[in-house]
Amino acid sequence: MYQILFKRLPGSEDIALPSKMSEWAAGFDLQAAVTEPVVLAPGERKLVPTGLAMAMPPQVEAQVRPRSGLAFKHGITCLNSPGTIDADYRGEVKVLLINLGQEPFTINRGERIAQMVIQQLPEIAIAEADELPDTVRGTGGFGHTGV
Repeated sequence: MYQILFKRLPGSEDIALPSKMSEWAAGFDLQAAVTEPVVLAPGERKLVPTGLAMAMPPQVEAQVRPRSGLAFKHGITCLNSPGTIDADYRGEVKVLLINLGQEPFTINRGERIAQMVIQQLPEIAIAEADELPDTVRGTGGFGHTGV
């Protein structure tokens, strides 16, 4: 088990630490630490503060992802999704939201705006090669298997 440390930043004492909303949930919900309601117009994007900073061991990363309910009901999603928080980052966790819906959406303080999934990172060795092994797929890319 990995321990993730969270620090509430000044003025965010009322913001809850990330938490799972069900026993088997993969993601920990993140809350908005806006000082006043923020309105996202259709097509608009904003960086929303969470009022939290964190420290993780180097074997993991945190991925910030959309909440399905906000996406389905209001068209609110995260850009750069999943957004990666590296283990050596110590600044405030912020969520880049966009309104893909038809109506303005108001973000209130303490509202759950995204979820954070912690992923273990494998150790990877990068090496250069003159040739790569062949596969059946080969260089087939976008749309190569049909629509």
